[in-house]
Amino acid sequence: MDGELSYAYAVVRPTASLEAEVLRGVEGVASGTVRIVRAGDTAAAVGSVPESEFSEAALKVHLEDLEWLERVARAHHNVVEILASSTAVLPLRLATVYLDDERVRDVLRRGETIFNRMLDRFADHVEWGVKVYAEAPQVSAAPEDGPEDVPDPGRAYLRRRRQQREEKGAAWTAAAEAVRRIEAEVRDVAVERARHRLQQGQLATGTGENVANDSYLVPRTRSREFRELVLRSARDLSGVRVDITGPWAPYSFAVLTDPQAPEEVRRP
Repeated sequence: MDGELSYAYAVVRPTASLEAEVLRGVEGVASGTVRIVRAGDTAAAVGSVPESEFSEAALKVHLEDLEWLERVARAHHNVVEILASSTAVLPLRLATVYLDDERVRDVLRRGETIFNRMLDRFADHVEWGVKVYAEAPQVSAAPEDGPEDVPDPGRAYLRRRRQQREEKGAAWTAAAEAVRRIEAEVRDVAVERARHRLQQGQLATGTGENVANDSYLVPRTRSREFRELVLRSARDLSGVRVDITGPWAPYSFAVLTDPQAPEEVRRP
């Protein structure tokens, strides 16, 4: 029979309602139930997963399987978001796996101080994602030559290329202005900002070129104000698209930088 490992979703503060109410009936990774493993003043949301899929050797293979990865990521994210809807949560990275619950307790004991400090920081806060795109308008076709004009395909091509460069430059300038405005407008609302790598290739969504990909940690009660400020910042700028996503659990800010943090849960 296949052995089982303990899959950890997030660190939380233990309460009687988490397992009895919040997580009741919640299906996690590998269709498993989710339980609370407690150690002192901290706890972890944990589920059992088959060793055949989540051992170190198996993960090296599965993490290259996009279909498997998407399925696990969706289940992981669902558990974290359910927890975040009722308590402060420190999300752990995808496929954080231990041999058993006792190993989870050991990590909680050793990291209790930093875990409590981060949970205090995340209490009543959510993450919002803000992406800014430069969208140069499509260049219109060159006008037809008049009856007495001599066609010059080379000159027309150079003219269209120059127009493309000018419009692309204008869109990037406008997008940079949108980023500057957003940063200024939300300075007194967001408590932290995290910059991410620009999305390109298969990671890019929609049209345009991604010029900013940021996350903001915002008090939950000021979420509506934050959204309105971001959208207002780019409303009068041509060639700019702003995408806002959230609210999420604070994934982008759950980075353990303390040198005393348990090695098992340090972010790469």
